[in-house]
Amino acid sequence: MSSNKQADTEDNWIYSDKVRDHFFKPRNVMEDEEESFAADGEGMVGSPACGDMMKVWIKVKDDKIAAFKWRTFGCASAIATTSILSEMVIGKTLDEAYKITAEDIVKGLDGLPQNKIHCSVLGDQALRAAIDNYKGKINPNTMSEAKVICTCMGVTDEDIKKAVKDGAKNYEEVQEKTQCGTVCGMCEEEVKKIIKKAEL
Repeated sequence: MSSNKQADTEDNWIYSDKVRDHFFKPRNVMEDEEESFAADGEGMVGSPACGDMMKVWIKVKDDKIAAFKWRTFGCASAIATTSILSEMVIGKTLDEAYKITAEDIVKGLDGLPQNKIHCSVLGDQALRAAIDNYKGKINPNTMSEAKVICTCMGVTDEDIKKAVKDGAKNYEEVQEKTQCGTVCGMCEEEVKKIIKKAEL
């Protein structure tokens, strides 16, 4: 019975082999107490309404990410995306890491089902939050003034402006790039206002 159940699970697996690998054998998970890691920066995004929450911790040396730890509460995609992100960023400069996009993470996993793409957006934004947190500790004047517009997905006004700059022409296209408004939708009007201003 158990072997048939396992076979059924494998037959119904909709993810790539890389997602499977990172889900069943996640890398760089925070297994100890947070304090023992002595992080230089930390970031958290997500919402119980979404069902996926991520918290990441980074150590920085010579302007590069020397270590990356994380905890994620969510589906296989959420766990796999954070795991592969942890491998992608170690050794990168802060500027290089900050530029990692959701598309980069999805590509690193050889793709994700369309309805799971939002999980990868959380990883990229949690990383940015951790870098901002670190920079704010080093120099308070560098603290990001970005305002969180979509609390469910942790999307800021700067994320929305960047999406427009990168070619998004309307709310639907910004939503596709950032996943804003995909949970409760309460931020839709505010997002549309930002898009309109960004287009001027």
